[in-house]
Amino acid sequence: MKSDPYAPSLDDAAVAPVHAGDAPHGQVPPPPPAPLARLSLVAWLFQALLLIAIPLALLTLASLLAIVLVRVGADLRIGVDVFTPEALRPRLPLREIAGRGVAADVLRQVLIAAFVVGLALWQDGAAWRRRLALTAPADPRNSSPLRLWLLLAVWPVIHIVWVTETARALNGGVAQGIHLSPFLSPISVVGWFAYVIVLAPIAEELVMRGEAFARASRIMRPAGAIAATALLFSLAHLSESGGIARPISLLPLAITLGWLRWRTGRLWPGMLLHGWSNLALITYLLWPVPD
Repeated sequence: MKSDPYAPSLDDAAVAPVHAGDAPHGQVPPPPPAPLARLSLVAWLFQALLLIAIPLALLTLASLLAIVLVRVGADLRIGVDVFTPEALRPRLPLREIAGRGVAADVLRQVLIAAFVVGLALWQDGAAWRRRLALTAPADPRNSSPLRLWLLLAVWPVIHIVWVTETARALNGGVAQGIHLSPFLSPISVVGWFAYVIVLAPIAEELVMRGEAFARASRIMRPAGAIAATALLFSLAHLSESGGIARPISLLPLAITLGWLRWRTGRLWPGMLLHGWSNLALITYLLWPVPD
């Protein structure tokens, strides 16, 4: 288990009474310096670099590993030598290609979650759940469950309007009445919905509002941690097809998820809102448009 380099040391605790006794009579001595103040600029920049590099490394590693595992497993299933050169490989049916894509998406989320939990276990040992905000916070804030349910009730409208309007303004290619690929098997369709509504929210919240938020909170105040993880989350969704429209469309969601993480001290409200937001958006996009 790794020790926390920013936790107060025994020396700090030992000298605190001396400082308190030196204070003039009737005056309250100044509080000890916060962890933020004890970081040098070089140490702060190093921690900020890790804040960016570690989540992106986890996402990249999970993506590459998922592609390799799905390709090898699918090739073995249909009897294709995995070492066959690309030019000599048989042409795959479209249903097979579509199924492999969904399988890679599903496996990627499972690997992301596993990597984040494994990293937290390596760093904090038995306290890994607290690191990822999977336990009740030590300093609970005044957060009414009614506010969460109210947010869940109004959020789909906010999210759908923002995503569609930003896509329209930036030519993001989001429109109502889209269709799933006709080459998806029933199992692949179920897997895709599970990926969008359940697996992606869990995995992405673990890596962003779990691991990344824990790192950001060590070197930033709450507003900075919310903003940093929101930008990281949005930029992680940058793609060639969607351009800058997709990251911009996700900013309100990312900021709200960070606020929930800070306000409740727990990760599950963000997972719930994330999954509900995805469900509302794909329902809107898949809803048939009247002729």
